[in-house]
Amino acid sequence: MHVGLRCRVGSEGVGMSGICHGLWIRLVIHSWWTLGSMVNATNRSIHISGYAKIREASFSSQRHAVVTGGNKGIGLEICRQLASKGVTVVLTSRDQKRGLEAVCKLKEESSVTLSGEVVFHKLDVTNSASIDSLAEFIRTQFGKLDILVNNAAIVGTVIDYVALTGAVERVGGLPTDDCEWKMMANQNYQLAVECLETNYYGPKRVTEALLPLLQQSNSARIVNVSSVSGLLQNIPGKSIRDALGDIENLTKDRIDKIFKDFLGDLQQGQLEAKGWPENMSAYKLSKAALNAYTRLLAKDFPSILVNSVCPGFVKTDMTGNNGFLSAAEGAESPVHLALLPETGPSGLFFSKKEVSNL
Repeated sequence: MHVGLRCRVGSEGVGMSGICHGLWIRLVIHSWWTLGSMVNATNRSIHISGYAKIREASFSSQRHAVVTGGNKGIGLEICRQLASKGVTVVLTSRDQKRGLEAVCKLKEESSVTLSGEVVFHKLDVTNSASIDSLAEFIRTQFGKLDILVNNAAIVGTVIDYVALTGAVERVGGLPTDDCEWKMMANQNYQLAVECLETNYYGPKRVTEALLPLLQQSNSARIVNVSSVSGLLQNIPGKSIRDALGDIENLTKDRIDKIFKDFLGDLQQGQLEAKGWPENMSAYKLSKAALNAYTRLLAKDFPSILVNSVCPGFVKTDMTGNNGFLSAAEGAESPVHLALLPETGPSGLFFSKKEVSNL
């Protein structure tokens, strides 16, 4: 089903649940729906573009990017900055309404500066069918993918953000004391599973589904948004650090085994005894594994530039809006890596725009 939609200032034309009121930009919604009882809400997708036929853009000259978790914060700013460079951006979000609102927000706030298109597609990085739907959309609409930014993530912990704000103000940054974190944050088995699924397996599944399309590009880039919390120095256990740091012998199966051991020890209350991080445990481990996976990808696919990056201490929902950088400033380093020249580095971890040792 193809439904045309115009949103214009002062227009009495069609609105979209109030989302696009006041826009000068014509939007076209491409919806693939199975009617009635056959509708699968998980796989439903809506694609917004300023052109009725996205495919009219040249596959060879136009760059196309996918940004996961693009509806707010750093992800939204990555979409904005890539589009301002002329890249056609597929903004993805697991929440369809928020994703559509984000696209309209970009078009409303940046209508003059966006030289590239912004397209929405629903994506739940923990759902294989949702990922397959995205891959099929990219294949049929663009034929290739040039840039993948794996940004979607969750903290995996219940945080007392009032206490965190007080601690940040007191120490001038994120507190490092384990005892203080135990007072501010609570973690459990289910939250840990969700964190590993979203922060590690999510990027892994999305990447593997889109790799055939990335290999069709002559300038493919993969950027995994990570954190300094995932540096190996934050994992007390030497054997765990050694396993994740030994890229020559590390395998995806070995990472799976590390996660299994971690979750078992979490259930048994043995994190400290077994050498795991005591606070933000699943988050730190998921980002350490994502950094390791980045290096594995770079080794296995030398024609693709693959890097991970910590954008810095950014004011977002995840940090309780504490931080030193705005979302726009935090997006600069992932965008920089997404637009690396052909001779750029691969398999590295960046703290903002500087290479950092893992």
